[in-house]
Amino acid sequence: MELAEAIGRRRMIRSFAADPVDRAVIDRILDAALSAPTAGNTHGVAWIVLEGEETATYWELTTDESWRAPGGRYPHLARAPVVALALCSPAEYIERYSEPDKAGSGLGRGETGDPESAWPVPYWWGDAGMSTMLVLLGATAEGLAAAFLGTFRGESELLGALGVPGGWRIFGAVLLGHPDGQDHPSPSLRRARRPGAGAVHRSGW
Repeated sequence: MELAEAIGRRRMIRSFAADPVDRAVIDRILDAALSAPTAGNTHGVAWIVLEGEETATYWELTTDESWRAPGGRYPHLARAPVVALALCSPAEYIERYSEPDKAGSGLGRGETGDPESAWPVPYWWGDAGMSTMLVLLGATAEGLAAAFLGTFRGESELLGALGVPGGWRIFGAVLLGHPDGQDHPSPSLRRARRPGAGAVHRSGW
């Protein structure tokens, strides 16, 4: 599939079949995701892949009973056979930008205070986002359905349960699987799409 076609066909799908996904396909998608741009060649992004029954840990620790209530989206989403977690390490970027060739940026370890606060735009979130976008496009190219979910609760509990070393953060989760044909489009789609002329400006705003 050509890149332009994958971009045009990519959608967030919210209803999955329980059929497993070939591990070789998952590996191809994540191998491509690790080729995403990375600030300072830091490579401070990692992925954890949960498959089959392993995905229950994600749902148990990041959702509450009201969200999992019958009649909601949970049963449709939770059938996804793969949950891929995008992680990033702020400390690795701070260490990298403390090295001699990057120290002049002022983004490395400071004498006092919180070094993360020196970053007006933390590169670790940007790198995780770019890697995640490649997963979403890769899933489309492989004929899979995908959905990105933010992690609004249970981050520390989930990281602990998965044995993640200290300092790593969760950017979000990508559900991967096969569509079941019963997708429930997000109410957000009722919002009108901003025309290109309103988002692209030349020579100034």
